[in-house]
Amino acid sequence: MSDVSYYTKEGLNKLKDELNHLKDIERPKASNAIAEARDKGDLSENAEYDAAKEAQGMLEMKISKLEAILSNARLIDESQLDLSKVLVLSKVTIKNLSNQMQLKYTLVAESEADLKSGKISVSSPIGKGLLGKKVGEIAEVVVPSGTIKFEVISIER
Repeated sequence: MSDVSYYTKEGLNKLKDELNHLKDIERPKASNAIAEARDKGDLSENAEYDAAKEAQGMLEMKISKLEAILSNARLIDESQLDLSKVLVLSKVTIKNLSNQMQLKYTLVAESEADLKSGKISVSSPIGKGLLGKKVGEIAEVVVPSGTIKFEVISIER
């Protein structure tokens, strides 16, 4: 995983906090669960031990994945964003040309995406279609149901 991802200060801190939680709290819990299961006798027939070992493996995989993401994470200086075109962290208002509905999104890294709060991933179909567009330009977004055309109404920081 060598893809560089760009994050806001808030998003980067959230990732670091999650990693610290997994390492400092969840990892010791997993070790304790293994120790408790091991103390219950014969390991060859101990389903609790097997489950604890599997849970530890999943936890270590999650920690490893977060560490890889953080090693490729870059902090974005929001004050330096170019407002002439849609970029990561742009707040963009778009109009669906088929139904004239206006939508407002902030383009963020994949791990920060949250549709309920209006944050879409730059790697989503809409995010990819909007990147690099300027106000007034039309973005043609290919979705499973066909192609949707969006007009870029405004770009903000």
